[in-house]
Amino acid sequence: MTTLNLGILAHVDAGKTSLTERLLHAAGVIDEIGRVDDGNTQTDSLALERQRGITIKSAVVSFAVDDVTVNLIDTPGHPDFIAEVERVLSVLDGAVLVVSAVEGVQAQTRVLMRTLRRLRIPTLVFVNKIDRVGARHHGLLRDLAEKLAPATVPMGSVRRLGTRSAEFTPYGANDPAFSATGPLAERLAENDDALLAAYVDDPARLSYGRLRRELAAQTGRALTHPVFFGSAMSGAGVDTLIGGIRELLPATAGDEEGPVSGTVFKVERGTAGEKIAYVRMFSGTLRVRDRLPAGDDTEGKVTAISVFDDGSSVRGASVGAGRIGKIWGLGSVRIGDVIGDPDAAGAAGRHHFSPPTLATVVVPHEGSDKGALHAALTQLAEQDPLINLRQDEIRQEISVSLYGEVQKEVIQATLADEYGVDVTFRETTTICVERLAGTGGAAEVMGKEPNPFLATVGLRVEPAPPGSGADFRLEVELGSMPYAFMKAIEDTVRATLREGLYGWAVPDCAVVLTRTGYAPRQSHAHGTFDKSMSSTGGDFRLLTPLVLMEALKRAGTIVCEPMNHFRLDVPADTFGAVLPALARLRAVPHTPSAHGASYVVEGEIPAAETHALEQLLPTLTSGEGVLETAFDHHRPVQGTPPTRSRTDHDPLNRKEYLLSVVRRVSTGAR
Repeated sequence: MTTLNLGILAHVDAGKTSLTERLLHAAGVIDEIGRVDDGNTQTDSLALERQRGITIKSAVVSFAVDDVTVNLIDTPGHPDFIAEVERVLSVLDGAVLVVSAVEGVQAQTRVLMRTLRRLRIPTLVFVNKIDRVGARHHGLLRDLAEKLAPATVPMGSVRRLGTRSAEFTPYGANDPAFSATGPLAERLAENDDALLAAYVDDPARLSYGRLRRELAAQTGRALTHPVFFGSAMSGAGVDTLIGGIRELLPATAGDEEGPVSGTVFKVERGTAGEKIAYVRMFSGTLRVRDRLPAGDDTEGKVTAISVFDDGSSVRGASVGAGRIGKIWGLGSVRIGDVIGDPDAAGAAGRHHFSPPTLATVVVPHEGSDKGALHAALTQLAEQDPLINLRQDEIRQEISVSLYGEVQKEVIQATLADEYGVDVTFRETTTICVERLAGTGGAAEVMGKEPNPFLATVGLRVEPAPPGSGADFRLEVELGSMPYAFMKAIEDTVRATLREGLYGWAVPDCAVVLTRTGYAPRQSHAHGTFDKSMSSTGGDFRLLTPLVLMEALKRAGTIVCEPMNHFRLDVPADTFGAVLPALARLRAVPHTPSAHGASYVVEGEIPAAETHALEQLLPTLTSGEGVLETAFDHHRPVQGTPPTRSRTDHDPLNRKEYLLSVVRRVSTGAR
């Protein structure tokens, strides 16, 4: 059998989890359809998901359509959990984007479709809830073409729209829409010269069968997006959608005899605390007892495998190319890791959406719970690396990155329910970055005050273009001292750059190692190693932050805040009230454009003000304004730079502060 790894994506409350239930029921996997409101759906298995009625974690279920095994991945719709969607995108063969027939195209819908088109993932659109009052058909088709993708193809007509008996009738060979001179032929001809020639010269050559085959081919190349209407609750149109999934989305067979290669897109913990990796196999066959590198070249041994079949996962001896498996035994594996041959794997680990722009400090109610809190957050970070767990040893604080307040509430509830740790959060702040203002260098020499370590380190920092990352370079010979010491310096540099002069990360710079020195290994007469006379990796790990901070101080850093690009669609008669609000929120709007009875304006707004705009918009526009935002760039902060530190020391004197702490640490260590 071939396999289709299918993602179900949507704006929150569009009905994708209900559609998943209906698809499983139609395929005979479940006897009774669960309801999100009742908390008994197949994919929302977490207690918190059932309580809140939203999807928080992606989930995989499987069903068969003829000779195709469909691994269906239900993803969160709330924008606070977009990281879950991002990890799924790298393993998909196709997608179904669910749109509500009542609410229509919403902000998250646009974000998802833009990403699907950019990644060229074959996508069908399912317009759900045609049985609800207020459901739209022709107007919504226009919105889909204007706001999502111009190459949308309606696959049928709707009768009794907005009633409980609403139904979807697919177009057939005798329908004008699918005739040789109809809109389908016209749309397909735009992407195929041979088809265009036939359309112009001899339409009779465009048989219904040829048009269907060409529709499948262009859908598989993400050039067109077939649109189905229906209702997940009543089942209307679902059988037609299943037929479209089978006909129009490209299933894969894969080379099961090729080199083993797969991608980890999800990590969870089992009932005994063991780590379980969800792996999409792109090539080869992974078997129980196989040994293979996974994550930092650490070798692991596969102890058990489950594959998805008939609605659930079942234990098996292997998982082959094209399939998704749950893998036990890879203790060091992380989300985004490649299993086996990296050349045959997909695009996991690449960022398709903006990273989180908010951060908060997590505080346990009981001081004695600090260790348990860190352990719990470490496990949560395995499942969602973008929460970017940070432990500040100096201030004894633990902070996480966030997409929004709902995510914060979920983390708080998860810590309480699953780990027994009650916490509060400090005020959410915007995550800034520091960019170098110039070039600076510093050095500490072994044996010269105030350097207390048996190590010499010299570093120079240089600005780098935004998005280039941190680059570590050598101006000393690689063999000038043991490689382990070189590696200790590089690793410490990268760790230290997470917190610059003002406490924010320094993401884009070049750090050049300009000077090194060490004390060779010294031993007593009986061969006992004496670390008081010999350099260790610890000397370099403790000294490097001090030198790097001094280099940053001499170069200077500029604190920059994240800026979002916004697109605002508001009724024309409310535009006059919206503009002053944008000005108060430090937004920079571009020239607006009129679209019928509405105005569309795009521009830039500080990420810190985006939430305030979202709250104001319903009042300013009588609930009719539509806002889309996405991270665009970082801009220097005007006025006094904000610091991430909550201590009283001057951020520009961090070297002296750190040095005093390091001396206390080193005194106890030696």
